Amino acid sequence: MMQLFERFTGHMLRYLFIIALLLSATLAAAAQTGGIKGKVRTNSGIGIANAEVSARKDGEVVRKAKTNSRGEFVLDGLRPGTYNIAFDADGYSTGVLYRVEVKQNSIKDLGDRLILNRDRGTQVIVRGIVFSTEGLSIAGAVVDLYVVGPNESLRKVGTTYTNQMGEFGFGAIDPTAKVRVKASYKGASASKDLDTSEPQVYRTSITLPVSREPKQSN
Repeated sequence: MMQLFERFTGHMLRYLFIIALLLSATLAAAAQTGGIKGKVRTNSGIGIANAEVSARKDGEVVRKAKTNSRGEFVLDGLRPGTYNIAFDADGYSTGVLYRVEVKQNSIKDLGDRLILNRDRGTQVIVRGIVFSTEGLSIAGAVVDLYVVGPNESLRKVGTTYTNQMGEFGFGAIDPTAKVRVKASYKGASASKDLDTSEPQVYRTSITLPVSREPKQSN
């Protein structure tokens, strides 16, 4: 019985010794690593939740992490060296910070330098031209863009002016069932509704009830 107990105790001591060695190696490795932290955001400063941030070296992903609800992340366990930091999220184009240096026992703060732009392939873009009753383009017309909601409620999402060619454009917006484009010039106005449920470029034209006679040459 005593021999069995001694044999069991010997095995346990060996197991504990192995575990201690592994733990020491793990702690030593952790002490030799560093990391990065920061915030993934939009151009307007809004944090992007659930964005993926990955550290890449020699074309390979070394480690990756997800942002929290405020767009913040910590990516640790990186060996000292230089990394390219890639970050992306659904509906956004991929961003990259090149040659980010990671030092031992240090978490480098990238701040809010990780900015993502909307992927235009998932967005609605509206372009058009404003005409007079004679079919001449109107420069300097005010053009408003509204999202048409339930019960024909309107929510303005942008305002712009036509250029010298009478053209206007609105950048990427999220797909929605319908938008209304309203043009105004010298007290006259007209509008047009567009079905914009699919992400793509929508083109339209609006004719205002105003006369714009061409300039007479001398």
